[in-house]
Amino acid sequence: MNKSQIKLISTLERVGGFASAQELYQMLRRDGDGIGLTTLYRAQSLLDDKIVDVLRREDGEALYRLCGEAHHHHLVCRSCGSTVEIEGSSVEKWAEAVAQEHRFREVGHTVELFGLCSKC
Repeated sequence: MNKSQIKLISTLERVGGFASAQELYQMLRRDGDGIGLTTLYRAQSLLDDKIVDVLRREDGEALYRLCGEAHHHHLVCRSCGSTVEIEGSSVEKWAEAVAQEHRFREVGHTVELFGLCSKC
């Protein structure tokens, strides 16, 4: 893990939730860090190693946060951005069945559900 990745992980720990690359960039700049925005976008290895979790908002923007322990999905409030990790055992079974039906292997997936939370 390089120095930029360590700084990014430290910033995500402070955020405690999801943040966009722009938000992370601004936080790092306020802290006097010279990390470039392109460096944040190239942090793919953190995603591949399951260190950082990515969520795509309905508008397509990627949001990042430190991963939870197990595979999960997200329920996201469209209004305030509140996010809940959810399990999706039926989704897992469906994904596995579809992969087998079409003779695919090493299949991954993401599921994001969007709605309005009880506070909104």
